[in-house]
Amino acid sequence: MNHIEEAKRYVENARQLLSEKAGKEDGIYQDTKYVKLAGHAAYTGILVALDGLFGKKGKGRKDVDWYKQQLAGVDRKQLGQFVAAYDTLHLSMSYDGNPSADVAQAGLRQAESLINWVATKANA
Repeated sequence: MNHIEEAKRYVENARQLLSEKAGKEDGIYQDTKYVKLAGHAAYTGILVALDGLFGKKGKGRKDVDWYKQQLAGVDRKQLGQFVAAYDTLHLSMSYDGNPSADVAQAGLRQAESLINWVATKANA
């Protein structure tokens, strides 16, 4: 499985968690455990796609600043998209468990947009 397919699978898993487990009522997810899991899954999908594009770091573990640095050298617009996705998926959903369905949908759209951008770059 290539990195784009795997990244898309993570986002699809996030969608399934939200739709099947999180229990949405009036635009609010009722079970934040699944909001957190979905946010983590979608963010991981972005990292899988970016890892396929940028490769290995060298020494040490990759962190958000490493990804920002790599994106800054390639496409500043996508850097902004990544920062927004990081804030929405990783911080707001994964850590804080923000139950807003609107926030979750925005984060999933950001993930798909970044993954599609990586797919375009990889094919160029």
